[in-house]
Amino acid sequence: MDRIPRTATVAITALTALAWLLAGLSGMSDLATVGLGFIPARFSGLITVPYGVPAFLTPLTSTLVHGGLVHLGFNLLVFVWCGTQVERVLGRTGLIVLYLVGAYSSALLQWLSSPASIVPMVGASGAISAVIGAFALSFGRPKPFTNHLRVNRWINVVWLMIAWVVLQVMMGWLAGGQGYLLATPAHIGGFAAGLLLQRPLLLFHYRKA
Repeated sequence: MDRIPRTATVAITALTALAWLLAGLSGMSDLATVGLGFIPARFSGLITVPYGVPAFLTPLTSTLVHGGLVHLGFNLLVFVWCGTQVERVLGRTGLIVLYLVGAYSSALLQWLSSPASIVPMVGASGAISAVIGAFALSFGRPKPFTNHLRVNRWINVVWLMIAWVVLQVMMGWLAGGQGYLLATPAHIGGFAAGLLLQRPLLLFHYRKA
């Protein structure tokens, strides 16, 4: 146990995996999808879910619900890789802020794109998208497409975002993701949050350096 790093990345990963495991073992996966998932129409006040958590919490609780083992495993694999690196740069607080803001910004963009949808959005990929966005700015090594370093950097960032969205679509297909939403707008919203927060969180982390 002493070899397991006591980091926010490990804590979030363990909590997410445990939540999925408990829902599966208790046979309540479908109930968790509706009760904890982010449903745009519910957020708009168009429908109610009697047994669900408050609607304003669902952007966060939806990160604990996944469509299957493939969906969960892929998300956590990417999160552990990127989150570990980002946490070293931005610190524990920075990673947690990034994850929380990513969860809400991804849900917000999904809601704006389809406010009347009754399909639950589940999975941590929106929050993880924010971590990936910060990772892209922190560690991206752009190829020399142009003579301008900044342009090359943003080309690399956009390419990474597209690749992440495509992979999520493929994971949803492999997981047989019917009845829940693996949403492109949410991934873009989370990724954008990571891009915007990377520098402020970096400055905050090293404010006393």
